[in-house]
Amino acid sequence: MFNEVKKSIEWGGETLTLETGKIARQADATVIATLGETSVMCAVVFEKKPKAGFDFFPLTVHYQEKYYAAGKIPGGFFKREARPTEKETLTARLIDRPIRPLFVPGFKHETQAICTVLSHDLENDPDIVALIATSAALTLSGAPFRGPIGAARVGFVDGEYVLNPAVDDMHKLREKPEQRLDLVVAGTKDAVMMVESEAYELSEDEMLGAVTFGHEAMQPVIDLIIDMAEDAAKEPFDFQPPDYSALYEKVKAAGEADMRAAFAITDKQERQSAISAARDAVMATLSEEDLDDANLGSCFKKLESSVLRGDVIKTGRRIDGRDLATVRQIESETHVLARAHGSALFTRGETQALVVTTLGTGDDEQMIDALNGTYKSNFLLHYNFPPYSVGEAGRMMGPGRREIGHGKLAWRALQAVLPAATDFPYTIRVVSEITESNGSSSMASVCGGSLSMMDAGVPLKAPVAGVAMGLILEGEEFAVLTDILGDEDHLGDMDFKVAGTANGITSLQMDIKVAGITPEIMKQALAQAKDGRMHILNEMSKAMTEAGEFSVHAPRIETMTVPTDKIREVIGSGGKVIREIVEVSGAKVDINDDGVIKIASPNGEAIQKAYDMIHAIVAEPEVGHIYTGKVVKLMDFGAFVNFFGKRDGLVHVSQIAAERINHPKDLLQEGQEVKVKLMGFDDRGKVRLSMKVVDQETGKEIAE
Repeated sequence: MFNEVKKSIEWGGETLTLETGKIARQADATVIATLGETSVMCAVVFEKKPKAGFDFFPLTVHYQEKYYAAGKIPGGFFKREARPTEKETLTARLIDRPIRPLFVPGFKHETQAICTVLSHDLENDPDIVALIATSAALTLSGAPFRGPIGAARVGFVDGEYVLNPAVDDMHKLREKPEQRLDLVVAGTKDAVMMVESEAYELSEDEMLGAVTFGHEAMQPVIDLIIDMAEDAAKEPFDFQPPDYSALYEKVKAAGEADMRAAFAITDKQERQSAISAARDAVMATLSEEDLDDANLGSCFKKLESSVLRGDVIKTGRRIDGRDLATVRQIESETHVLARAHGSALFTRGETQALVVTTLGTGDDEQMIDALNGTYKSNFLLHYNFPPYSVGEAGRMMGPGRREIGHGKLAWRALQAVLPAATDFPYTIRVVSEITESNGSSSMASVCGGSLSMMDAGVPLKAPVAGVAMGLILEGEEFAVLTDILGDEDHLGDMDFKVAGTANGITSLQMDIKVAGITPEIMKQALAQAKDGRMHILNEMSKAMTEAGEFSVHAPRIETMTVPTDKIREVIGSGGKVIREIVEVSGAKVDINDDGVIKIASPNGEAIQKAYDMIHAIVAEPEVGHIYTGKVVKLMDFGAFVNFFGKRDGLVHVSQIAAERINHPKDLLQEGQEVKVKLMGFDDRGKVRLSMKVVDQETGKEIAE
C-alpha cells in the first residue's frame, strides 16, 4: 500500500532520518525529518498553473508546533493551538528566507509549505529539523527548486564551535556565560544563503568562522537529501521561464533615459515620484496587448535594477550620492518624552525611530508557554511599522511577520548587554515606533533602543549600534554597500545586518537573493560593517555615553534574599502574611522559589516599610543587641515585651529596674514602649530580656 523511502545518517552525535511515501500522499511531496526524537513533517504543494496577474512569486511557509509533540495540553480557555506564536512566526520566516531565492526566476505558481512539529524530545530544536524537512520535500516535489539546502545550528563554548547544541544550552543564553553564540546557518552545497544569530560580543573572525563551520557541517545533510531524491523524487515540473525579452526591449527603449534621471534624484519621495512618472510615460507608448502582459511589472523591475546596479558597479557612486562605505547623516536625541521612563529619537538619513523604554516589576514579566516548558521573560522589544513611515495610507493591523521578525532581531542585538536580573531587577519593555523608513529600520531600532534604555537608567554593559550592508553582484564584479537605502535593499542581492558594541558582534542576520555568496564577500561585508558600526557608536555618544538618571516616574525596586525555609513564613497561610505586608506598606512584593524578594514602589518609604516587615519575619534576634519593644502582658514574675517582629520575650521582675520592685505594674503598663537588651536564651529556648542595663531615655547600654 505504501511506497516508503527512508534514509538515515549519523549527524552531530544524533541520528538524522528522512522518510517519505507513507503520510500525506496527496501533497506534491511530504517528508518527515527526525533528529533524535524530534520529528517535523513538511508537506509541499504547488499549483500547476500560474496565478494570473501576479508579478511576484506567491510562496507561503507555515510552521506550527503541536503541544502534543511534547506531551502537553495548551493553556488558556480553549485548550487548542490558536494563532501563531512568536516562535512559530520567526521559524516560518527562517525557512522562507533561504528557499525563496532558489526557485527558478519567473516561477509564479502559488506554492505552500506546511511544517508540523509531531514530536519534540526537548533536546533538538525543531526549527533546524523543519528547515531540512522543507528542503527535502521541495527537492522531491518536482518544483523548479534549485536546491537542496542544508541547515545547522552553531554554538561557541570556550573557543570551540559546537554543532546543534541542546535546547537547554540555547534557552536564556544571557544566563549562560559559557555559551556565547546561537547561530543558524542555511545554504546550498556551494554557498551560504541565510544566517541568523545572537551573540555575546564575538569578533568578526569568530562569526565568520561560525558560519564556515556550520556550512561545512551541513554538507552530509545535503548529500542525504540528494540520495533520497534519487529514489523518491518526482519528474521535474515542465516549467519554462517566460520570455519577455521583446517587451523588455520596448520598455527599456522608451524609459531608460527617464529612469536614469529619476535614480539621480537623492530625495526618496521625489525619486519615487519621478520613477512613477517614468513608468507612466512608458505605459503611454505601449499597446493594449503589452499593457495586459503579466510580465510588464517584471520588465519595469528589471529596468530599475539595471539602472541602479550598473551605476554602482561602474562608478562606485550610489543614488543618494554617497560612496560605498559612507553612513548617512545621523542625529541622536534622548529624553524626548517627558513622562516616559526613557526615550530616544534616532535619525539616520530618511530612516527614523522613536524608541521608548518602560520599566516594570516582576508582575509585568511576559509568561511564555513553549513546547520546552513555561518560562518568564523580563526583556521585551516591540517594533511597529505604520504606513505613514513610508508616506502611504494603509490598513492598521496587528503585528505581522515583518514586525515580529524585525523586533526579534533588535531584541537579539540588545539582550547581550543587559545587566543581570540580580543587579537590575526590572522588567524592561522597549517599543520602537518607526516614524520614517528608507532602509534598515531594524538597525535604527537597535541604536534608538540602546539610547532609550540608557536614558531610563538601565546600566547597559556597553552601547549597541547596528548597520545594514548590501551587495551588488554582477558576474565576477561586486560592490558591498554600507547603510543601504530601501531601493538598494529591494533591487540589490543581499541584506546583511550586523549589530554590536565596540568590542564585538551581538547579532547578525543575512538574507541572499542570489544563489549564495563567497567567504570573500562575507569577510569584506563584516569588515565594512565594523567600520560603519564604530562610526555610528561615535555619533550616538554625542547624545549619551552612560546610563542617565533614574526617572522619577519609574517604580523603585529593592531586592532581598531570605532563606528558602523562611519563604512559607513570609507568604503565610493562603498568602495572608504577604497580603498584609502589601496592604500595610503600599509596596508590591514578589517572591520566587529561590527566596529572592522584589519590593517595588515609587515611594521609598513604602519600600523600607515592606523591607522592615519582611526582615522582622525572617531575621533572628542577636544576643547583645538593644531593641525597642512594647509591653504586651504583665505577670507577677515579670513583663512580656514584643521586641522583634512578632517575637516576644520575658523581662524578669529582677531585670526591670536596678532597684527592687514588688510587681512589674509598679513601673510598667501594657502598651508602653521600652528599650530592652537581648541577654540570651534559657535551656528551653525562651528569650531573656533586660531593661535595667539600658538607659530608657537614650537607648544606650548602661556601663557597669
